[in-house]
Amino acid sequence: MPEPIHNRIKQSIGQAEGLYHRLVLLVGQSGSGKTAALRALADELGASVINVNLALSARLIELTERQRTLRLSALFGGVVEEAGTVALLDNIEILFDHGLRQDPLRLLQSVSRNRCVVASWNGAVTGSKLTYATIGHPEYRSYETTDTMIVNVNESSGHDAQERQRA
Repeated sequence: MPEPIHNRIKQSIGQAEGLYHRLVLLVGQSGSGKTAALRALADELGASVINVNLALSARLIELTERQRTLRLSALFGGVVEEAGTVALLDNIEILFDHGLRQDPLRLLQSVSRNRCVVASWNGAVTGSKLTYATIGHPEYRSYETTDTMIVNVNESSGHDAQERQRA
C-alpha cells in the first residue's frame, strides 16, 4: 500500500472528529487498493475490517423483504457499534441493494454520529459529484458532495486528494 494513502486516511480520521458526521470515505474503483489500505490501518489501530456484506446478510437472511427494509438501519448500526471507536467498513455493496430501499450515504452518515467510520466506496469523485458504480449500473448513485471527508485513492497528490466536502 502506498504510504501517502495511509497517511491521508489517518489525517482524515483526525479531521473528521470535528465534523457532525465523522465519516471518511475511501473512494476508488474496484482494484484500486482500498481494501489493502483498510487492512493496513486496522493492523496499526488494532482493529478489524468489517465486511458489511457478510455481517448484514447473516442478520437479514431470515427476515422478509419488508422486515429487511424496516430493520436495516438498526441492524447496520449494531454492526458498526461492535467495531469500537473507529469502524473500518469494506464491501458495502449490500447497502445499495434496491430491494432494501435505503439511501446508502445517509446510512453511513447516521452510524458516524457517535464514532469515526472509514468506509470503502467503489466509485469516484468528479468535481462536486460523488458517484457509486458507473452510469447504467443498477446500483449507480450520484450525490452532491457533502460534509464528508473523502480520500480519493485515484489521486496521486495528497493535498489535492483529501478534501472536506460541503453541500
